[in-house]
Amino acid sequence: MLLECRALDVSVSGRHLIQRLDLSVGAGHLLAVLGPNGAGKTLLMHTLAGMRPPAGGEILIGGRRIGLWHKRDLARTLALLPQNVEDPFPATVLETVLLGRHPHISRWRWENAEDVALARAAIESVGLQGYEERDVFTLSGGERRRAAIAAVFAQAPTVFLMDEPTNHLDPSHQLEALKLLRERADAGAAVIVTIHDANLAARFADQALLIEPRGAWTCGSASQTINEDNLSRLYSTRFQCVQRDGRRIFYQA
Repeated sequence: MLLECRALDVSVSGRHLIQRLDLSVGAGHLLAVLGPNGAGKTLLMHTLAGMRPPAGGEILIGGRRIGLWHKRDLARTLALLPQNVEDPFPATVLETVLLGRHPHISRWRWENAEDVALARAAIESVGLQGYEERDVFTLSGGERRRAAIAAVFAQAPTVFLMDEPTNHLDPSHQLEALKLLRERADAGAAVIVTIHDANLAARFADQALLIEPRGAWTCGSASQTINEDNLSRLYSTRFQCVQRDGRRIFYQA
């Protein structure tokens, strides 16, 4: 297993968001995390990334407790795409994506030709070729999101933690982003995405984690866990499902 958590508790300001979560994501798997606003999805991702301590339980990356990892080694292995990315300083798209290479660059060394080639390949993979010299401040929200995804791809981790990667993306680019993440999983990575679109989750995920209010959760195969009853309970609104072209389509009734 590339990422595991055992009896993990996630709390904030004394409020228990997730209680005693047991989770395992192996190489070649994509896990979709669904839940209503405020359920704790983002805090879970930050906790799994080692950015905040759990209220209880433990997290293992590659079988080793996350606290035992050297930070640079962890950054070479695990990457987090935050829900919101801010750019405090002017930079080009290429410079921004090259930030993903920094864990692989030794101290006092600049990016080499291989780093630049990997960054350019990541930019091309998200459809931003030709934008390399554009200032990120001139990009639309969707273009900036794709640049942030490219930076994660340039980092070349084996564990991807992607917090709402489809934020700001139009339907075409939402689909493309999930295809790219599915490709990373198929190539041997462990991919965890938080997402609100049950149809994209059902289409691309192997596993699903449903986070309910007040700490409850359900985890299992996506084909069994993502269903009408669970979605209706999760979002407090009625969902129905139809079959179309061999695929399940969920909609609010």
